[in-house]
Amino acid sequence: MTDSSVACTVKSPVALELGEAITAASRPGVFVIDVTFPHGQAVNIQEISFKNYYTAFLMVRMQRKDPDKDGSTKWITCLQNHCLMPNPHTEECSQDYFSIYRQQMLTEPDDVTLVRLILRQPSSAWLNFSLEEIKIHHCANEDSERDVPAWFSNLTPVDQPPDLEGLPDPQTVSSSIQQMWALTEVMQTHQTAAPIGRFDVDGCYDVKLLSYT
Repeated sequence: MTDSSVACTVKSPVALELGEAITAASRPGVFVIDVTFPHGQAVNIQEISFKNYYTAFLMVRMQRKDPDKDGSTKWITCLQNHCLMPNPHTEECSQDYFSIYRQQMLTEPDDVTLVRLILRQPSSAWLNFSLEEIKIHHCANEDSERDVPAWFSNLTPVDQPPDLEGLPDPQTVSSSIQQMWALTEVMQTHQTAAPIGRFDVDGCYDVKLLSYT
């Protein structure tokens, strides 16, 4: 299977906290992870895959090119409070692998220049939470040759006759098969239906008779 993931840079999580600054004794409930593409590349996203690490809810925002204004971008929300852990206070799904597909998103993720993942964990049971092994997968290009299976290029075009060099003449083969079929019919017609008798004398087998047969 072809790896459709694109080159990207996953930045370190940044903690968000309302009110006073975060101290060593406090625990942030929200982290933000930005994913950027090299050279300002715009990507049509098919899938976002990752491994969870105690994140309960996920929001996905994307920065994409504004088709109405050349050179400008705008922010869109593609996923809102997506649940990763059914119960934030238990470990269920806390370290599972997830994939978010474009069909699940609120807006088509096309011409995206930056992906922002907003992680939320309301439970105080976990000291840290994050996402790992983050990958962005682009939409397959239907015109790309690398998306075409190798065996497809070896098929014979419909308008090109097949190469029959080295093979026997089809008419000769057909005539031989018909002759064999006719011979089989003749043999079945003349086959005797009389059963073969038992090699016995007065209900007992004769050893000499059996040895001569």
